[in-house]
Amino acid sequence: MSLLSTLARLEAVRSGRAEPLATVRHRHLSERPMVLVPLTSAGEDGAPLAVLLGTDREAPTLHVVPQPLNRTLRSDFLAELAADLLPYLESFGEEVELIEGSEKDPETGTKTPVVRELCADAPQLIVPNSGGVRYLALLGRSTRFRRTAEDEDPGPFPAPARVPLLGRWLTHLAERATVPGSSLLLPMTGLLARHWATGQSHLEDQHLAARLAWHSPPEGLTGAEAAERAETSRNAEGRLVHPPAGPTTDPVFDAKLLAPAIARYDAAAAALREAEGTGGTAAGDARAAQEAREAVRVSVDRLRALLHAELLPTWHDVWHGLDLLRALPPAGHLPQRWTGDRWSYTGHRDRLAAGEPPQPRVDDAVTAARKLAQREREQTRLDVQEALDDPLAMAEHRLSGEAFSGVVTEVVPDYDTSGRSPKPRPLVTLRTDDRPHADPGREVHRVREAPEAEDGPGPAAQKAVIAAVDPEAGTVTVRVLSGMGRKKEPEPGSLPEPGERVTFTLFELTVRQAAPLPEPDDTPWTHGGPPGAVVTVRPAVTGAAEDWE
Repeated sequence: MSLLSTLARLEAVRSGRAEPLATVRHRHLSERPMVLVPLTSAGEDGAPLAVLLGTDREAPTLHVVPQPLNRTLRSDFLAELAADLLPYLESFGEEVELIEGSEKDPETGTKTPVVRELCADAPQLIVPNSGGVRYLALLGRSTRFRRTAEDEDPGPFPAPARVPLLGRWLTHLAERATVPGSSLLLPMTGLLARHWATGQSHLEDQHLAARLAWHSPPEGLTGAEAAERAETSRNAEGRLVHPPAGPTTDPVFDAKLLAPAIARYDAAAAALREAEGTGGTAAGDARAAQEAREAVRVSVDRLRALLHAELLPTWHDVWHGLDLLRALPPAGHLPQRWTGDRWSYTGHRDRLAAGEPPQPRVDDAVTAARKLAQREREQTRLDVQEALDDPLAMAEHRLSGEAFSGVVTEVVPDYDTSGRSPKPRPLVTLRTDDRPHADPGREVHRVREAPEAEDGPGPAAQKAVIAAVDPEAGTVTVRVLSGMGRKKEPEPGSLPEPGERVTFTLFELTVRQAAPLPEPDDTPWTHGGPPGAVVTVRPAVTGAAEDWE
Protein backbone atom coordinates (compact mmCIF):
# COMPACT_ATOMS: atom_id res chain seq x y z
CA MET A 1 0.00 0.00 0.00
CA SER A 2 1.38 3.41 -0.98
CA LEU A 3 1.75 6.30 1.42
CA LEU A 4 -1.00 8.25 -0.33
CA SER A 5 -3.41 5.30 -0.07
CA THR A 6 -2.62 4.96 3.63
CA LEU A 7 -3.27 8.66 4.17
CA ALA A 8 -6.55 8.41 2.26
CA ARG A 9 -7.67 5.49 4.44
CA LEU A 10 -6.81 7.42 7.58
CA GLU A 11 -8.76 10.39 6.26
CA ALA A 12 -11.73 8.09 5.53
CA VAL A 13 -11.66 6.92 9.15
CA ARG A 14 -11.62 10.54 10.32
CA SER A 15 -14.35 11.78 7.98
CA GLY A 16 -16.49 8.64 8.08
CA ARG A 17 -16.81 8.57 4.29
CA ALA A 18 -14.92 7.16 1.31
CA GLU A 19 -12.09 9.40 0.14
CA PRO A 20 -11.04 9.78 -3.52
CA LEU A 21 -7.88 8.10 -4.79
CA ALA A 22 -8.31 9.38 -8.35
CA THR A 23 -9.65 12.44 -10.11
CA VAL A 24 -10.55 10.54 -13.30
CA ARG A 25 -11.88 7.08 -14.15
CA HIS A 26 -9.02 4.74 -15.02
CA ARG A 27 -11.08 1.84 -16.39
CA HIS A 28 -13.29 1.71 -19.44
CA LEU A 29 -17.02 1.29 -18.87
CA SER A 30 -19.09 -0.07 -21.71
CA GLU A 31 -22.37 1.51 -22.75
CA ARG A 32 -23.91 -1.96 -22.55
CA PRO A 33 -22.09 -4.01 -19.89
CA MET A 34 -23.21 -7.49 -18.93
CA VAL A 35 -23.66 -7.63 -15.16
CA LEU A 36 -23.30 -11.16 -13.80
CA VAL A 37 -23.91 -12.14 -10.16
CA PRO A 38 -22.98 -15.82 -9.58
CA LEU A 39 -23.82 -17.99 -6.60
CA THR A 40 -22.34 -21.39 -5.73
CA SER A 41 -23.43 -24.08 -3.33
CA ALA A 42 -21.44 -24.56 -0.15
CA GLY A 43 -18.89 -27.36 -0.06
CA GLU A 44 -18.02 -27.59 -3.77
CA ASP A 45 -16.45 -24.71 -5.70
CA GLY A 46 -17.48 -26.01 -9.10
CA ALA A 47 -21.14 -26.63 -8.23
CA PRO A 48 -23.19 -23.69 -9.58
CA LEU A 49 -26.34 -22.77 -7.72
CA ALA A 50 -27.67 -19.71 -9.51
CA VAL A 51 -26.69 -16.71 -11.62
CA LEU A 52 -28.44 -13.40 -12.18
CA LEU A 53 -27.32 -11.65 -15.35
CA GLY A 54 -28.34 -9.13 -17.95
CA THR A 55 -27.63 -5.79 -19.60
CA ASP A 56 -30.86 -4.15 -18.37
CA ARG A 57 -30.79 -3.22 -14.69
CA GLU A 58 -34.60 -3.45 -14.54
CA ALA A 59 -34.93 -6.88 -16.18
CA PRO A 60 -32.29 -9.39 -15.01
CA THR A 61 -32.44 -13.04 -16.04
CA LEU A 62 -32.17 -15.77 -13.40
CA HIS A 63 -30.85 -19.31 -13.94
CA VAL A 64 -30.86 -21.84 -11.09
CA VAL A 65 -29.84 -25.43 -10.41
CA PRO A 66 -32.57 -27.00 -8.24
CA GLN A 67 -30.16 -29.70 -7.04
CA PRO A 68 -26.47 -28.73 -7.41
CA LEU A 69 -25.33 -32.33 -6.88
CA ASN A 70 -27.29 -33.50 -9.93
CA ARG A 71 -24.90 -33.31 -12.89
CA THR A 72 -27.72 -33.45 -15.44
CA LEU A 73 -29.32 -30.37 -13.90
CA ARG A 74 -25.93 -28.65 -13.81
CA SER A 75 -25.47 -29.40 -17.50
CA ASP A 76 -28.91 -27.93 -18.25
CA PHE A 77 -27.97 -24.83 -16.23
CA LEU A 78 -24.77 -24.36 -18.26
CA ALA A 79 -26.72 -24.74 -21.49
CA GLU A 80 -29.16 -22.02 -20.39
CA LEU A 81 -26.27 -19.78 -19.32
CA ALA A 82 -24.57 -20.28 -22.70
CA ALA A 83 -27.82 -19.47 -24.52
CA ASP A 84 -27.98 -16.11 -22.72
CA LEU A 85 -24.30 -15.15 -22.50
CA LEU A 86 -22.88 -16.27 -25.85
CA PRO A 87 -25.12 -14.06 -28.03
CA TYR A 88 -23.88 -11.06 -26.06
CA LEU A 89 -20.23 -12.09 -26.36
CA GLU A 90 -20.50 -12.85 -30.06
CA SER A 91 -22.55 -9.79 -31.00
CA PHE A 92 -19.48 -7.53 -30.93
CA GLY A 93 -17.66 -9.56 -33.57
CA GLU A 94 -19.74 -8.42 -36.53
CA GLU A 95 -18.96 -4.70 -36.82
CA VAL A 96 -15.28 -4.18 -37.64
CA GLU A 97 -12.90 -1.51 -38.86
CA LEU A 98 -9.99 -2.16 -41.21
CA ILE A 99 -6.49 -1.38 -39.92
CA GLU A 100 -3.58 -1.10 -42.34
CA GLY A 101 -0.21 -2.42 -41.24
CA SER A 102 2.61 -4.73 -42.22
CA GLU A 103 3.93 -8.16 -41.33
CA LYS A 104 7.56 -9.26 -41.29
CA ASP A 105 8.53 -12.49 -43.01
CA PRO A 106 10.44 -14.58 -40.43
CA GLU A 107 12.77 -16.03 -43.09
CA THR A 108 13.57 -13.06 -45.33
CA GLY A 109 12.86 -10.22 -42.91
CA THR A 110 10.91 -8.30 -45.54
CA LYS A 111 7.71 -6.51 -44.60
CA THR A 112 4.48 -7.14 -46.45
CA PRO A 113 1.50 -4.74 -46.28
CA VAL A 114 -1.56 -6.30 -44.64
CA VAL A 115 -5.04 -5.13 -43.69
CA ARG A 116 -6.52 -6.57 -40.52
CA GLU A 117 -9.94 -6.46 -38.98
CA LEU A 118 -10.42 -4.84 -35.58
CA CYS A 119 -13.78 -5.18 -33.89
CA ALA A 120 -15.34 -1.76 -33.35
CA ASP A 121 -16.29 -2.65 -29.78
CA ALA A 122 -15.90 -5.50 -27.30
CA PRO A 123 -18.00 -7.06 -24.54
CA GLN A 124 -17.59 -6.23 -20.88
CA LEU A 125 -18.57 -8.43 -17.94
CA ILE A 126 -19.00 -6.91 -14.47
CA VAL A 127 -19.09 -9.19 -11.42
CA PRO A 128 -19.48 -8.14 -7.75
CA ASN A 129 -15.96 -8.97 -6.55
CA SER A 130 -12.76 -10.87 -7.29
CA GLY A 131 -14.38 -14.12 -6.14
CA GLY A 132 -16.70 -13.83 -9.13
CA VAL A 133 -13.71 -13.54 -11.48
CA ARG A 134 -12.13 -16.68 -9.99
CA TYR A 135 -15.44 -18.53 -10.26
CA LEU A 136 -15.84 -17.69 -13.96
CA ALA A 137 -12.26 -18.86 -14.55
CA LEU A 138 -13.08 -22.15 -12.79
CA LEU A 139 -16.29 -22.50 -14.79
CA GLY A 140 -14.39 -21.95 -18.03
CA ARG A 141 -11.70 -24.48 -17.12
CA SER A 142 -14.30 -27.11 -16.25
CA THR A 143 -16.35 -26.70 -19.45
CA ARG A 144 -14.03 -25.86 -22.35
CA PHE A 145 -12.86 -29.47 -22.75
CA ARG A 146 -16.31 -31.05 -22.50
CA ARG A 147 -17.30 -33.34 -25.36
CA THR A 148 -20.61 -32.80 -27.12
CA ALA A 149 -22.90 -34.98 -29.22
CA GLU A 150 -21.35 -33.39 -32.33
CA ASP A 151 -17.90 -34.86 -31.55
CA GLU A 152 -16.73 -38.13 -33.06
CA ASP A 153 -16.42 -39.69 -29.61
CA PRO A 154 -18.97 -37.87 -27.45
CA GLY A 155 -18.55 -40.18 -24.47
CA PRO A 156 -21.27 -41.40 -22.13
CA PHE A 157 -22.42 -37.95 -20.93
CA PRO A 158 -22.10 -35.43 -23.78
CA ALA A 159 -22.49 -31.76 -22.92
CA PRO A 160 -24.86 -29.41 -24.75
CA ALA A 161 -23.32 -28.16 -27.97
CA ARG A 162 -22.57 -24.59 -26.90
CA VAL A 163 -21.21 -25.29 -23.40
CA PRO A 164 -17.56 -25.87 -24.44
CA LEU A 165 -17.67 -22.65 -26.46
CA LEU A 166 -18.86 -20.80 -23.36
CA GLY A 167 -15.94 -22.29 -21.45
CA ARG A 168 -13.45 -21.02 -24.02
CA TRP A 169 -14.90 -17.51 -23.85
CA LEU A 170 -14.88 -17.48 -20.04
CA THR A 171 -11.28 -18.72 -20.01
CA HIS A 172 -10.22 -15.97 -22.39
CA LEU A 173 -11.97 -13.28 -20.34
CA ALA A 174 -10.46 -14.60 -17.10
CA GLU A 175 -6.96 -14.64 -18.62
CA ARG A 176 -7.42 -11.14 -19.97
CA ALA A 177 -8.53 -10.01 -16.49
CA THR A 178 -4.98 -10.76 -15.27
CA VAL A 179 -3.56 -8.16 -17.67
CA PRO A 180 -3.18 -4.82 -15.84
CA GLY A 181 -5.50 -2.15 -17.22
CA SER A 182 -7.78 -4.58 -19.07
CA SER A 183 -11.53 -3.92 -18.86
CA LEU A 184 -13.14 -7.00 -20.45
CA LEU A 185 -13.89 -8.64 -17.09
CA LEU A 186 -13.97 -6.42 -14.01
CA PRO A 187 -14.90 -6.92 -10.33
CA MET A 188 -16.91 -4.01 -8.97
CA THR A 189 -15.09 -4.03 -5.63
CA GLY A 190 -11.77 -3.69 -7.47
CA LEU A 191 -13.11 -0.83 -9.57
CA LEU A 192 -14.27 1.07 -6.50
CA ALA A 193 -11.03 0.33 -4.61
CA ARG A 194 -8.98 1.87 -7.42
CA HIS A 195 -10.88 5.15 -7.23
CA TRP A 196 -11.85 5.50 -3.56
CA ALA A 197 -10.36 4.54 -0.19
CA THR A 198 -12.42 3.37 2.78
CA GLY A 199 -11.51 3.08 6.43
CA GLN A 200 -11.62 -0.71 6.45
CA SER A 201 -9.26 -3.47 5.34
CA HIS A 202 -8.87 -4.74 1.77
CA LEU A 203 -10.53 -8.01 2.81
CA GLU A 204 -13.56 -6.15 4.17
CA ASP A 205 -13.70 -4.16 0.94
CA GLN A 206 -14.56 -7.40 -0.89
CA HIS A 207 -18.08 -7.15 0.57
CA LEU A 208 -19.69 -4.91 -2.02
CA ALA A 209 -22.54 -3.61 0.15
CA ALA A 210 -20.15 -2.77 3.00
CA ARG A 211 -17.86 -0.98 0.58
CA LEU A 212 -20.71 1.05 -0.89
CA ALA A 213 -21.87 2.00 2.62
CA TRP A 214 -18.76 4.17 2.96
CA HIS A 215 -19.83 6.22 -0.06
CA SER A 216 -23.24 7.28 1.24
CA PRO A 217 -23.74 6.37 4.92
CA PRO A 218 -27.22 7.09 6.32
CA GLU A 219 -27.78 10.26 8.28
CA GLY A 220 -26.20 10.02 11.71
CA LEU A 221 -23.96 7.05 10.88
CA THR A 222 -20.30 6.91 9.98
CA GLY A 223 -19.01 4.79 7.13
CA ALA A 224 -17.76 2.14 9.56
CA GLU A 225 -21.16 1.92 11.29
CA ALA A 226 -23.00 1.78 7.97
CA ALA A 227 -20.64 -0.93 6.70
CA GLU A 228 -21.19 -3.01 9.85
CA ARG A 229 -24.95 -2.66 9.43
CA ALA A 230 -24.68 -3.74 5.77
CA GLU A 231 -22.66 -6.83 6.76
CA THR A 232 -24.75 -8.00 9.71
CA SER A 233 -28.35 -6.70 9.53
CA ARG A 234 -30.98 -9.37 8.96
CA ASN A 235 -34.71 -9.30 8.26
CA ALA A 236 -37.51 -11.04 10.12
CA GLU A 237 -36.73 -14.35 8.37
CA GLY A 238 -33.13 -14.22 9.57
CA ARG A 239 -31.77 -13.48 6.09
CA LEU A 240 -29.03 -10.94 5.50
CA VAL A 241 -30.39 -7.72 4.04
CA HIS A 242 -27.25 -7.48 1.89
CA PRO A 243 -26.05 -11.04 1.14
CA PRO A 244 -22.37 -11.24 0.16
CA ALA A 245 -22.76 -13.15 -3.15
CA GLY A 246 -19.07 -13.70 -3.01
CA PRO A 247 -20.06 -16.11 -4.80
CA THR A 248 -20.53 -18.31 -1.71
CA THR A 249 -23.77 -18.18 0.24
CA ASP A 250 -24.63 -17.13 3.79
CA PRO A 251 -24.52 -20.15 6.18
CA VAL A 252 -27.73 -19.05 7.94
CA PHE A 253 -29.48 -18.79 4.59
CA ASP A 254 -28.19 -22.24 3.66
CA ALA A 255 -29.43 -23.88 6.84
CA LYS A 256 -32.78 -22.17 7.32
CA LEU A 257 -34.03 -21.55 3.79
CA LEU A 258 -31.94 -23.09 1.02
CA ALA A 259 -31.58 -26.62 2.42
CA PRO A 260 -35.35 -27.04 3.09
CA ALA A 261 -36.17 -25.70 -0.39
CA ILE A 262 -33.78 -28.16 -2.06
CA ALA A 263 -35.16 -30.96 0.14
CA ARG A 264 -38.69 -30.14 -1.05
CA TYR A 265 -37.48 -30.35 -4.63
CA ASP A 266 -35.75 -33.67 -3.99
CA ALA A 267 -38.93 -35.10 -2.47
CA ALA A 268 -41.06 -33.89 -5.37
CA ALA A 269 -38.56 -35.24 -7.95
CA ALA A 270 -38.47 -38.63 -6.17
CA ALA A 271 -42.28 -38.77 -6.17
CA LEU A 272 -42.32 -37.97 -9.88
CA ARG A 273 -39.82 -40.74 -10.68
CA GLU A 274 -41.90 -43.20 -8.68
CA ALA A 275 -45.15 -42.12 -10.37
CA GLU A 276 -43.64 -42.36 -13.86
CA GLY A 277 -42.06 -45.70 -13.02
CA THR A 278 -45.44 -47.34 -12.51
CA GLY A 279 -46.26 -47.03 -16.21
CA GLY A 280 -49.06 -44.50 -15.84
CA THR A 281 -51.67 -46.67 -17.60
CA ALA A 282 -54.44 -46.39 -15.04
CA ALA A 283 -56.31 -43.15 -14.52
CA GLY A 284 -55.10 -42.98 -10.93
CA ASP A 285 -51.48 -43.44 -11.98
CA ALA A 286 -51.74 -40.71 -14.64
CA ARG A 287 -53.30 -38.35 -12.11
CA ALA A 288 -50.53 -39.10 -9.61
CA ALA A 289 -47.87 -38.42 -12.24
CA GLN A 290 -49.53 -35.14 -13.16
CA GLU A 291 -49.70 -34.10 -9.50
CA ALA A 292 -46.03 -35.03 -9.06
CA ARG A 293 -45.00 -32.94 -12.05
CA GLU A 294 -46.95 -30.00 -10.64
CA ALA A 295 -45.24 -30.47 -7.27
CA VAL A 296 -41.84 -30.36 -8.99
CA ARG A 297 -42.78 -27.19 -10.83
CA VAL A 298 -44.00 -25.52 -7.64
CA SER A 299 -40.82 -26.48 -5.75
CA VAL A 300 -38.64 -25.08 -8.54
CA ASP A 301 -40.64 -21.85 -8.64
CA ARG A 302 -40.26 -21.43 -4.88
CA LEU A 303 -36.54 -22.07 -5.12
CA ARG A 304 -36.23 -19.56 -7.95
CA ALA A 305 -38.07 -16.91 -5.92
CA LEU A 306 -35.82 -17.63 -2.94
CA LEU A 307 -32.59 -17.31 -4.93
CA HIS A 308 -33.83 -14.28 -6.84
CA ALA A 309 -34.44 -12.47 -3.55
CA GLU A 310 -30.97 -13.51 -2.38
CA LEU A 311 -29.20 -12.19 -5.49
CA LEU A 312 -31.23 -9.05 -6.16
CA PRO A 313 -29.56 -6.81 -3.51
CA THR A 314 -26.11 -7.53 -4.97
CA TRP A 315 -27.48 -6.92 -8.46
CA HIS A 316 -28.63 -3.44 -7.43
CA ASP A 317 -25.31 -2.80 -5.64
CA VAL A 318 -23.33 -3.52 -8.83
CA TRP A 319 -25.42 -1.04 -10.81
CA HIS A 320 -25.09 1.52 -8.02
CA GLY A 321 -21.32 1.14 -8.26
CA LEU A 322 -21.51 1.71 -12.02
CA ASP A 323 -23.43 4.94 -11.38
CA LEU A 324 -20.67 6.16 -9.05
CA LEU A 325 -17.95 5.35 -11.58
CA ARG A 326 -19.76 6.95 -14.52
CA ALA A 327 -19.80 10.23 -12.60
CA LEU A 328 -16.00 10.41 -12.94
CA PRO A 329 -14.55 11.83 -16.19
CA PRO A 330 -12.67 9.21 -18.27
CA ALA A 331 -8.88 9.23 -18.20
CA GLY A 332 -7.02 10.38 -21.29
CA HIS A 333 -5.40 7.01 -22.04
CA LEU A 334 -8.60 4.95 -21.67
CA PRO A 335 -9.25 4.74 -25.44
CA GLN A 336 -5.77 3.32 -25.98
CA ARG A 337 -6.19 0.58 -23.37
CA TRP A 338 -9.67 -0.26 -24.64
CA THR A 339 -8.22 -0.64 -28.12
CA GLY A 340 -5.91 -3.26 -26.63
CA ASP A 341 -8.96 -5.10 -25.28
CA ARG A 342 -10.59 -4.89 -28.68
CA TRP A 343 -7.49 -6.47 -30.28
CA SER A 344 -7.60 -9.22 -27.68
CA TYR A 345 -11.29 -9.87 -28.34
CA THR A 346 -10.76 -9.83 -32.11
CA GLY A 347 -7.88 -12.30 -31.82
CA HIS A 348 -9.96 -14.77 -29.81
CA ARG A 349 -12.86 -14.40 -32.24
CA ASP A 350 -10.51 -15.24 -35.11
CA ARG A 351 -9.06 -18.28 -33.32
CA LEU A 352 -12.53 -19.67 -32.75
CA ALA A 353 -13.45 -19.08 -36.40
CA ALA A 354 -10.26 -20.87 -37.51
CA GLY A 355 -11.20 -23.96 -35.50
CA GLU A 356 -8.21 -23.87 -33.16
CA PRO A 357 -8.31 -26.18 -30.13
CA PRO A 358 -9.25 -24.93 -26.63
CA GLN A 359 -6.72 -23.18 -24.44
CA PRO A 360 -4.38 -25.77 -22.88
CA ARG A 361 -4.59 -26.68 -19.21
CA VAL A 362 -0.95 -25.68 -18.73
CA ASP A 363 0.96 -23.25 -20.94
CA ASP A 364 4.24 -24.32 -22.47
CA ALA A 365 7.41 -22.47 -21.51
CA VAL A 366 7.41 -19.97 -24.39
CA THR A 367 3.75 -19.05 -23.98
CA ALA A 368 4.11 -18.69 -20.21
CA ALA A 369 7.15 -16.43 -20.66
CA ARG A 370 5.31 -14.32 -23.21
CA LYS A 371 2.32 -13.89 -20.94
CA LEU A 372 4.54 -12.94 -18.01
CA ALA A 373 6.44 -10.40 -20.12
CA GLN A 374 3.15 -9.01 -21.41
CA ARG A 375 1.75 -8.50 -17.91
CA GLU A 376 4.94 -6.84 -16.68
CA ARG A 377 4.96 -4.54 -19.69
CA GLU A 378 1.29 -3.66 -19.31
CA GLN A 379 1.72 -2.96 -15.60
CA THR A 380 4.54 -0.52 -16.36
CA ARG A 381 2.50 1.10 -19.11
CA LEU A 382 -0.54 1.38 -16.82
CA ASP A 383 1.47 3.03 -14.04
CA VAL A 384 2.88 5.60 -16.46
CA GLN A 385 -0.45 6.33 -18.12
CA GLU A 386 -2.31 6.72 -14.83
CA ALA A 387 0.38 9.09 -13.59
CA LEU A 388 0.06 11.18 -16.77
CA ASP A 389 -3.74 11.23 -16.59
CA ASP A 390 -4.28 11.82 -12.87
CA PRO A 391 -2.58 14.33 -10.54
CA LEU A 392 -3.37 12.07 -7.56
CA ALA A 393 -1.59 9.16 -9.23
CA MET A 394 1.39 11.39 -9.98
CA ALA A 395 1.34 12.56 -6.35
CA GLU A 396 2.20 9.01 -5.25
CA HIS A 397 5.35 9.13 -7.40
CA ARG A 398 6.23 12.56 -6.03
CA LEU A 399 5.86 11.34 -2.45
CA SER A 400 8.12 8.37 -3.18
CA GLY A 401 10.79 10.57 -4.80
CA GLU A 402 10.19 9.19 -8.31
CA ALA A 403 8.98 12.54 -9.66
CA PHE A 404 9.04 16.21 -8.81
CA SER A 405 6.86 19.12 -9.79
CA GLY A 406 7.38 22.86 -9.47
CA VAL A 407 7.16 26.32 -11.02
CA VAL A 408 9.79 27.34 -13.56
CA THR A 409 11.84 30.31 -12.30
CA GLU A 410 14.49 30.59 -14.98
CA VAL A 411 15.37 29.26 -18.44
CA VAL A 412 19.01 29.83 -19.43
CA PRO A 413 20.15 29.07 -22.99
CA ASP A 414 23.18 26.81 -23.22
CA TYR A 415 24.83 24.73 -25.93
CA ASP A 416 26.85 21.56 -26.36
CA THR A 417 29.89 22.51 -28.49
CA SER A 418 31.67 19.18 -28.36
CA GLY A 419 30.39 18.12 -31.78
CA ARG A 420 30.74 19.51 -35.28
CA SER A 421 27.88 21.94 -34.68
CA PRO A 422 26.53 23.33 -31.39
CA LYS A 423 23.37 21.73 -30.03
CA PRO A 424 20.93 23.50 -27.71
CA ARG A 425 21.11 22.22 -24.11
CA PRO A 426 19.20 24.85 -22.12
CA LEU A 427 19.06 24.86 -18.31
CA VAL A 428 15.62 24.98 -16.67
CA THR A 429 15.38 25.84 -12.98
CA LEU A 430 12.20 25.22 -11.02
CA ARG A 431 11.24 25.83 -7.42
CA THR A 432 9.72 22.74 -5.80
CA ASP A 433 8.87 21.33 -2.38
CA ASP A 434 9.49 17.79 -3.67
CA ARG A 435 12.70 15.94 -2.93
CA PRO A 436 13.61 13.64 -5.84
CA HIS A 437 15.75 10.65 -4.93
CA ALA A 438 18.40 11.43 -7.52
CA ASP A 439 21.85 13.00 -7.76
CA PRO A 440 23.09 15.33 -10.51
CA GLY A 441 23.50 13.45 -13.76
CA ARG A 442 20.34 11.34 -13.30
CA GLU A 443 18.14 11.16 -16.37
CA VAL A 444 14.62 12.61 -15.99
CA HIS A 445 11.64 12.99 -18.28
CA ARG A 446 9.27 15.89 -18.67
CA VAL A 447 5.56 15.18 -18.37
CA ARG A 448 3.26 16.77 -20.92
CA GLU A 449 -0.09 17.96 -19.60
CA ALA A 450 -1.91 16.48 -22.61
CA PRO A 451 -0.34 13.69 -24.74
CA GLU A 452 -0.13 14.76 -28.36
CA ALA A 453 -0.26 11.27 -29.83
CA GLU A 454 -3.10 8.80 -29.42
CA ASP A 455 -0.70 6.03 -28.42
CA GLY A 456 0.67 7.94 -25.41
CA PRO A 457 3.35 10.53 -24.79
CA GLY A 458 5.96 8.89 -27.08
CA PRO A 459 7.52 11.65 -29.22
CA ALA A 460 6.01 14.35 -26.97
CA ALA A 461 8.14 13.23 -24.01
CA GLN A 462 11.22 15.35 -23.29
CA LYS A 463 14.44 13.92 -21.88
CA ALA A 464 16.72 15.86 -19.54
CA VAL A 465 19.32 15.30 -16.82
CA ILE A 466 19.53 16.81 -13.37
CA ALA A 467 22.23 19.49 -13.38
CA ALA A 468 21.96 20.70 -9.77
CA VAL A 469 19.85 20.27 -6.65
CA ASP A 470 19.73 22.98 -3.96
CA PRO A 471 17.69 21.72 -0.97
CA GLU A 472 18.11 24.96 0.97
CA ALA A 473 16.76 27.13 -1.86
CA GLY A 474 14.22 24.46 -2.83
CA THR A 475 15.29 24.45 -6.48
CA VAL A 476 16.18 21.79 -9.02
CA THR A 477 17.99 22.63 -12.27
CA VAL A 478 17.73 20.27 -15.24
CA ARG A 479 19.50 20.31 -18.58
CA VAL A 480 17.09 19.57 -21.46
CA LEU A 481 18.51 17.11 -24.00
CA SER A 482 15.70 16.38 -26.49
CA GLY A 483 12.26 17.38 -27.68
CA MET A 484 13.36 20.79 -29.01
CA GLY A 485 13.34 20.11 -32.74
CA ARG A 486 16.30 19.69 -35.13
CA LYS A 487 17.22 23.33 -35.58
CA LYS A 488 20.08 25.21 -33.96
CA GLU A 489 17.63 26.98 -31.67
CA PRO A 490 14.80 25.32 -29.68
CA GLU A 491 11.47 25.45 -31.47
CA PRO A 492 8.85 27.79 -30.00
CA GLY A 493 6.83 26.07 -27.28
CA SER A 494 9.32 23.22 -26.80
CA LEU A 495 10.62 24.70 -23.53
CA PRO A 496 8.59 25.73 -20.49
CA GLU A 497 8.21 29.42 -19.76
CA PRO A 498 9.00 31.08 -16.40
CA GLY A 499 5.94 30.84 -14.17
CA GLU A 500 4.76 27.61 -15.80
CA ARG A 501 4.27 24.51 -13.61
CA VAL A 502 6.04 21.42 -14.96
CA THR A 503 6.62 17.87 -13.77
CA PHE A 504 9.62 15.64 -14.31
CA THR A 505 9.77 11.91 -13.62
CA LEU A 506 12.71 9.67 -12.83
CA PHE A 507 11.07 6.85 -14.78
CA GLU A 508 10.71 6.64 -18.54
CA LEU A 509 7.42 7.59 -20.12
CA THR A 510 7.62 4.87 -22.77
CA VAL A 511 7.69 1.13 -22.16
CA ARG A 512 10.70 -0.80 -23.37
CA GLN A 513 10.22 -4.06 -25.23
CA ALA A 514 11.31 -7.29 -23.59
CA ALA A 515 14.17 -9.32 -24.99
CA PRO A 516 13.11 -11.73 -27.76
CA LEU A 517 12.31 -15.27 -26.69
CA PRO A 518 13.82 -18.35 -28.36
CA GLU A 519 11.92 -20.21 -31.02
CA PRO A 520 10.01 -23.31 -29.83
CA ASP A 521 12.55 -25.62 -31.50
CA ASP A 522 15.35 -23.87 -29.61
CA THR A 523 13.67 -24.14 -26.21
CA PRO A 524 15.81 -26.33 -23.91
CA TRP A 525 14.50 -29.69 -22.82
CA THR A 526 14.35 -28.42 -19.21
CA HIS A 527 11.51 -26.13 -20.32
CA GLY A 528 9.53 -28.64 -22.37
CA GLY A 529 11.43 -28.27 -25.64
CA PRO A 530 13.37 -30.81 -27.74
CA PRO A 531 14.47 -33.52 -27.89
CA GLY A 532 11.38 -35.53 -28.72
CA ALA A 533 8.90 -32.99 -27.41
CA VAL A 534 6.02 -31.50 -29.33
CA VAL A 535 5.78 -27.84 -28.38
CA THR A 536 2.58 -26.04 -29.26
CA VAL A 537 2.93 -22.29 -28.90
CA ARG A 538 -0.20 -20.17 -28.71
CA PRO A 539 0.38 -16.49 -29.53
CA ALA A 540 -0.02 -14.17 -26.59
CA VAL A 541 -2.52 -11.59 -27.83
CA THR A 542 -1.60 -8.53 -25.82
CA GLY A 543 -3.72 -6.10 -27.76
CA ALA A 544 -0.87 -3.60 -27.86
CA ALA A 545 0.09 -1.73 -30.98
CA GLU A 546 3.56 -3.30 -31.06
CA ASP A 547 2.07 -6.77 -31.70
CA TRP A 548 2.06 -5.90 -35.38
CA GLU A 549 3.12 -2.92 -37.45
